[in-house]
Amino acid sequence: MAPPQGAPPGGGAPGAPRAPQKPAGMATYKRALRKEIRRRHKDPEIDFLNITAMLDMMTIILVFLLKSMSQSSASLPQSGDLTMPKSVLTTEASQEGVAVLISKSSIVVDDNVVATVPADATHGLEGKFKRSGPNDFYIVPLANALQSWRERDRQVRIATGKDPSSSEAIIIADANTPYRLLSEVLYTLGQSEFAKFHLMVLQSGGGP
Repeated sequence: MAPPQGAPPGGGAPGAPRAPQKPAGMATYKRALRKEIRRRHKDPEIDFLNITAMLDMMTIILVFLLKSMSQSSASLPQSGDLTMPKSVLTTEASQEGVAVLISKSSIVVDDNVVATVPADATHGLEGKFKRSGPNDFYIVPLANALQSWRERDRQVRIATGKDPSSSEAIIIADANTPYRLLSEVLYTLGQSEFAKFHLMVLQSGGGP
């Protein structure tokens, strides 16, 4: 039977005070709290990816790769177009720097031919390779190749804590290279921020 209209939900007499509700027990409250904590809990490893260690590893690998690139091969090229001069010195050959090869027929940087050497190079390279004519010492294609290498070497030096103001070069020249041609190559190296040169020769024992 429905309660009369205006009667309180508890079924008491109209105007009578409401009976106090029984408080929940402490065990029930703790159980509900633990359930809520578990519901909201998320594994921090899923939300956050720690990339610090990964960045450190990538930096080390990058420095290693750049350093490997900067140490261009100073190995002795095997070619009938090149006869290495000999020396009686016994010091260790430098392994650092860009290798510039001057053979009887060409000038090579990083295995790329940048200029051809005429049959008679007594007066240096032809004028078409120079900045302002045959009397100039500045070899334009050689300078372009050196500047590209120089920029890479500058980044390596900064990363490895070395002086980035200049780079080194290893010159592998034929024993009969004319002095004028060698001077033009050295001048171009100097103009391209290469301040230290190494001339590769054969030691008396036969090795470079």
